Amino acid sequence: MNLKRSLPALLPLVLTASFFANGAAESATPTQSPVNVTPGAIRFDPHAAKLDVTYGSSALELKYIRKDTDKADGCAARDHEETEEADVVPGSGHVTVAGTRYDLVQFHFHTPSEHTFGGRHTPLEMHLVHRSAEGKLLVIGVPLVVGAHSAVDDVLAHLAPECDAPVEVASVNLNRLLPVGHHTLHYTGSLTTAPFTEGVEWYLTGEQHVTAASIARFQALFSAGNARAAQPLNGRALVEVPRI
Repeated sequence: MNLKRSLPALLPLVLTASFFANGAAESATPTQSPVNVTPGAIRFDPHAAKLDVTYGSSALELKYIRKDTDKADGCAARDHEETEEADVVPGSGHVTVAGTRYDLVQFHFHTPSEHTFGGRHTPLEMHLVHRSAEGKLLVIGVPLVVGAHSAVDDVLAHLAPECDAPVEVASVNLNRLLPVGHHTLHYTGSLTTAPFTEGVEWYLTGEQHVTAASIARFQALFSAGNARAAQPLNGRALVEVPRI
């Protein structure tokens, strides 16, 4: 497996090196997302808090997120920050980190992937957005690659049209949106769309499979892409933590 293309391939290097996480970057230094993942940026910290995922099943409301409602041609044009977003039933999923609960609110997609691995993109990336009671955000980023049919395909089969009603999607097992492997990389970053708010906790998983047809369908809708470029790490480390 190519180390520059796959998160799972990077993780054994981390475990062998047995590095420890660096201190946080200075507050005046931008901590933006997405970032480029390289072996040299990954650290292993045996004391890092685990990502405890508790997902159930949920019906979805899939809607097109517009960023150009003020433009006359907005229904025909594709703003680079627009996407397809699936809202979940409240309470259908949450994660817990160090005693703090973050409820799953929605998930959406970017093409190509926003995070890169050794400078390389995957065709799509899925972002599962969670919010704590205090309003703090945690996002699980899942790189999507061509492979066997998965639960993600069941969502991407129902893309909502721009400037039209949302699409109702039958109940989906949210656990099956995530890859089988339980390794994740954690770092603190930002939203990847305006206003690019910082303080977002990011967890990057290994690759999940979707069919070539699902990728082609999404890319046909966003032919110019809807991903932000990788941002400087500015001294941040990506810490390997388990997902349980």
